[in-house]
Amino acid sequence: MQHKNLFVFDIETVPDTDVVPNLTGFTNPDKDARFAELERYHMEVSGGRSPFPRHPFHKVVAISFLEAEIETLDSQEEYYLRELRSGGEPNFDEFQLLEGFFKYFEQLRPRLVSFNGRGFDLPVLKYRAMVHGIQSSWLHQAGDKWNSYGSRYSLNWHCDLIDQLSDYGASTRLKLSEICAALGYPGKIGVDGTKVREMVNNGEIQGVRNYCEMDVLNTYLLYLRFMLHRGTMRIESYNRAVADLITLIEKESKSRPHLGQFIEAWGQASGNKFLITK
Repeated sequence: MQHKNLFVFDIETVPDTDVVPNLTGFTNPDKDARFAELERYHMEVSGGRSPFPRHPFHKVVAISFLEAEIETLDSQEEYYLRELRSGGEPNFDEFQLLEGFFKYFEQLRPRLVSFNGRGFDLPVLKYRAMVHGIQSSWLHQAGDKWNSYGSRYSLNWHCDLIDQLSDYGASTRLKLSEICAALGYPGKIGVDGTKVREMVNNGEIQGVRNYCEMDVLNTYLLYLRFMLHRGTMRIESYNRAVADLITLIEKESKSRPHLGQFIEAWGQASGNKFLITK
């Protein structure tokens, strides 16, 4: 199947402390106490390696995505940017967020692009969708054994950049910010994942969504450079896609100041060299 749309996505989560009584029998209603108990449990089951919660115990607080149209000519691809946005209403509701995501996904039937999406984002989305009784038949039933969203090596369905760039773990799995530093992209700007829980507790959902959108932008830029490296797109097509992205950022930066911060940081990281010249 030749997908017609590109869907670059990222999620942000917080620990689901509501599940703690069922998980460990710890019934203290205090959220901080439950958070500490959740971390204690994961330190125990991981042999002291990590307090990071396993996939079902994450509550999704933001889903951001970039959508682009894919055009193919003589085995070369071009991407025409449509939008960059985050799902959900101003007041966070996980059910509405997930329902909207999967409904749009089923309608669009896109090629997915992520950074560690197979390892984290998609498993979390699947578990949390099951928590809320949300269906997604296209995600699980489309394609065949070798070409589907579940096929790890099918780039046309889901390109997880951390898999591709590490040769599926043969080399070190780098952080997105590390790769961005090497390529002259902004990477993390002011916020990282460790601050999301505090921001949500303070009611800063929009700030979390802004941060998530900037991760999507970094992921898209990395994807463009990877596809250029693979010979899937020409330098001219790469430069046009980057120029489209700059145009969108400049158009919307007044109403979305985090986009202005992104392009300013991009200029600093790249020495104001946004395009590739021969």
